[in-house]
Amino acid sequence: MKIKKEIDFILAVDALKNVQRRNYNADDSRRENTAEHSWQIIILAQILFPYAKSRADIDLLRVIRMLSIHDLVEIEAGDTFLFDEVGMAGKFEREQVSARHIFGILDEPLRTEFFNLWLEFEEEKTADAIFACAIDRIMPFILNAHTSGKSWTEAGVTEKQIRNMLENAIRRASDEMGEAFETLLNLSLETEKVVK
Repeated sequence: MKIKKEIDFILAVDALKNVQRRNYNADDSRRENTAEHSWQIIILAQILFPYAKSRADIDLLRVIRMLSIHDLVEIEAGDTFLFDEVGMAGKFEREQVSARHIFGILDEPLRTEFFNLWLEFEEEKTADAIFACAIDRIMPFILNAHTSGKSWTEAGVTEKQIRNMLENAIRRASDEMGEAFETLLNLSLETEKVVK
């Protein structure tokens, strides 16, 4: 069958539905899975694209492709909580091994295209990757700010940690997203969802 590898790949990535994240859904009922997160950031990128600083330099379709595949590495490497300093050590190397394995199911040119999109996202150097990373970072932030903030309070996340990890990544992509970040952080501080 001509498309066997493509079918094998789509069946392999079905496992993303089983990767649990630290974040809770907007209704605070349960933790989200990574497939749900991926779907939501693809929608968010389309909605927030008009606010991107480098809109003229951004290819929205490439951003969407990047966002749709960048978390597939979590099938093998697992989801690493952004504020887990111990877990973040070696994260890139673990995910690179996973990327080579999962994308290796495919034939060329998709194998290399997907790996290069994943790598571009991780390096955060191009306009597409900067915007994609900002979208990926702000979505869990939005959910935490509009729920009880359980994933933050459970981990004892501080205002300083949030600013260090999120502020620059979001602000360099969009002034408006940066303003939203500040408003949501202040809301979280007022409601004691974050340790000051």
